[in-house]
Amino acid sequence: MINVKAQAYVFDAYGTLFDVHAAIARHRAEAGADAERFSEIWRIKQLEYTWTLTLAGAYVDFWTLTERALDHAFARIPSVSPALRPKLLEAYLELDAFPDASETLGALKSRGLRLAILSNGSPRMLAAAVDASGLAASLDAVLSVDAVRAYKPRPEVYALVTDRFGIPAQEVAFVSSNRWDVMGAASFGFRAVWANRGGMPDEYPAARPTRVIATLAELPALGL
Repeated sequence: MINVKAQAYVFDAYGTLFDVHAAIARHRAEAGADAERFSEIWRIKQLEYTWTLTLAGAYVDFWTLTERALDHAFARIPSVSPALRPKLLEAYLELDAFPDASETLGALKSRGLRLAILSNGSPRMLAAAVDASGLAASLDAVLSVDAVRAYKPRPEVYALVTDRFGIPAQEVAFVSSNRWDVMGAASFGFRAVWANRGGMPDEYPAARPTRVIATLAELPALGL
């Protein structure tokens, strides 16, 4: 039984606060009919590279992996012109925040809670996204896996939060739209909240989320 309220709320960045498909959305007309499939491949390969490198005991920063994944998407979907490359990379640095992000973070911050981002993103990427979104005022910390040179769901990544705030894992509410990330956070001992924006089926039965929400707007009412 958890008797102490969560003292900190920590958010994944990409897919949770920031729309990873916003870059292609800004250039959909130029990308053409295969724009959505192109964006899906870009995202899938970006994540795949983080997992395979971490399993191999290697590390390459997330921006480089984002570039490599983009080049793979161009090779897979030749209908999308490689001339879009610089525009898409520029857009990725300033991804749109989801509409529910700012208000939710503001509501939690007004209660005196500590808020942070914990992300695979490189420090440069995260700084650009946070500044562009206007979320900086609500955040006490922006934590990047770059500090430990390994990607989620490695436990040392989640330990960045407990080290930063000096609180036990069970006093952290961790929010992610990625079920595999929720698995990692739950296994570490966080109160893991799955923001299941896409209505996806559940996975990882041995590491279930504390709560499941459809939008971040539901978060302040959970009373974690």
